[in-house]
Amino acid sequence: MPPQDSEQGHWFAEYLQPHEAMLRGWLASRFSSSAIDIDDVVQEAFLRVLKANELNELRSPKAFLFSTARNLALDTVRRSKIIQFDSLTENELSDVIDVCEPIPESIERNQELELLTRAIQSLPSKCRRIFTLRKVYCMSQRDIAQEMGVSINTVATQLKIGVRKCSAYMHEHSGK
Repeated sequence: MPPQDSEQGHWFAEYLQPHEAMLRGWLASRFSSSAIDIDDVVQEAFLRVLKANELNELRSPKAFLFSTARNLALDTVRRSKIIQFDSLTENELSDVIDVCEPIPESIERNQELELLTRAIQSLPSKCRRIFTLRKVYCMSQRDIAQEMGVSINTVATQLKIGVRKCSAYMHEHSGK
C-alpha cells in the first residue's frame, strides 16, 4: 500500500513499486517460503526505505531496497534458527548467503538484472503485466488470461512481443 503523503506516494510509485515483483522473485529464489514470509519482508523493507529516504534522500533506492529486504530476511532466518536451537551448518549457510561467487561475476549478474529490469519496465503496461506474471510469478497462460480477462491467444501474443522487445532492448543497451 503506497504512503498517504502525496510527495512520498509519488516517490514510492516511481522508485520502489516498479521493483516489487523482482524483489519478491529474488527473495523467493534465495529463501524458502517456510523460512520467511515474503509479504512481511517486502512490506517492512518498503517502510524502512521510505523512512530512510525521509531522513536523507537515497541515491540508489533500488539497491537500498534489495539490501534492506535481504537483511530483514537474514534476520528472520537467524531468529528462527535461534528459537529452534539449531545451528547453521555450512550447507545451510550457503543456501542463505552466496559467499562463493566471485565479485566480478556477482557485479556482472547484478548489472544484467538491472538491464533486464529496465527492459521489462520499457514494455507497454499490458505486455509488462503479462510478461511479469508469466516469467516472475510462473503463472500459466490460462491463469493469466483468466485473471486479466483476455484470451489465451492474447497472452501468448503479448509474451512473444515482450520477449522480442526485451531481447532487443538488452542487445541495444548491453554495450557488447
